[in-house]
Amino acid sequence: MEMLIKNCRIVDWSGDFLGDVYIKDGIIAQIGRNLEKNCETLDAQGKVLMPSFIDLHVHFRDPGFTQKEDILSGSKAAVRGGYTAVNLMANTNPVCSSMKTVNYVLNKSKEVGLVDVHQVVSITKNFDGKTISHIDNLDSSVKAISEDGKDVMDSKVMLNAMVKAKEKGMIVMCHSENHELSTTDMRLSENTMTWRNITLAKYTGCATHISHVSTKESMEYIIEAKKEGYNITCEVAPHHIALTSSTEYRVNPPMREEDDIKFLIKAIKEGFVDAIATDHAPHTKEDKENGAPGISGIETAFSICYTKLVKNKEINLSKLSEIMSKRPAEIIKLNKGQIKVGYDGDLVLIDLEKEYEIDSKNFLSKGKNTPFGGMKVYGKIEKTIKGGKIVYDDSRGI
Repeated sequence: MEMLIKNCRIVDWSGDFLGDVYIKDGIIAQIGRNLEKNCETLDAQGKVLMPSFIDLHVHFRDPGFTQKEDILSGSKAAVRGGYTAVNLMANTNPVCSSMKTVNYVLNKSKEVGLVDVHQVVSITKNFDGKTISHIDNLDSSVKAISEDGKDVMDSKVMLNAMVKAKEKGMIVMCHSENHELSTTDMRLSENTMTWRNITLAKYTGCATHISHVSTKESMEYIIEAKKEGYNITCEVAPHHIALTSSTEYRVNPPMREEDDIKFLIKAIKEGFVDAIATDHAPHTKEDKENGAPGISGIETAFSICYTKLVKNKEINLSKLSEIMSKRPAEIIKLNKGQIKVGYDGDLVLIDLEKEYEIDSKNFLSKGKNTPFGGMKVYGKIEKTIKGGKIVYDDSRGI
């Protein structure tokens, strides 16, 4: 399979220039000017070509909660948002605590064939908070473990899990929440558990990723650990840099204050934030009305971040590419996220000048739950390309 994309503005973490990109057998084979090939050719005059996005924090709800989302609907939503790789959390039914469930997800994802999927496994078996023997049975296809949606309250259990993860070369992804304090103060709950998780990571030397950082204090702990040279990475979510607590919409962790947003953006500018991750959490209308926390966010993430960060001149487009593509790919060891010869031909074509209004009725996700409905944003995803094949075309859908 071959594809030539011509006359586009090519932007990744390291460059911003006009040119053509030739993809052969799923891999970027040539980059230049005035390339001519006898293959499918896409004239992208006036458009921006970027590496496709990689989401480190996604819920596709399959198995067990497919009324909210399934691998097909989630994959369609992902490519509509410009993503070709996702990292799926373990809070399914059954909880993903075994290779049987991992393989179910991987096989189903391959059948769908729209995005590359990595399935995260739970830190404790079935989220019981204490059993970690199942980690010994995980094979090399598992790159990360996480208790996402909750945290491991027993510090000795968490420490022992980190030791096992380090031995197997896996990342521990932390949903930092002290549940004993959640009903008292969600800021205190996040801050104390972020500190605990980082302290255990320092002690064990385990690669540790702090998910959906939302407070200034938590980010300060992360910055300190990074400066000390520890193997700590982190992500922030689009809603935590675009909305404040005045938005009455339930997410976990909750929306924070303007000072928190300013500090998170400052941390992005200074290179301490590794990734933008959506925490895509689709729900049924009934579940959301009953208080379920979460946002269906994978289809709107780029436009929100581009509008908030780049249009407002906080960062440039190359920096946004770094934290939406390059660094996420590096964290879970994918050959994606850069427009360089030898990398996967996973790209996204964008009309940066296109302003549009977010309308959840147009979502391909089953989850229509979003606080961004009616918001006008820039940066329309026109085409998503995976391995040199168009998997999403805005003019005709999937």
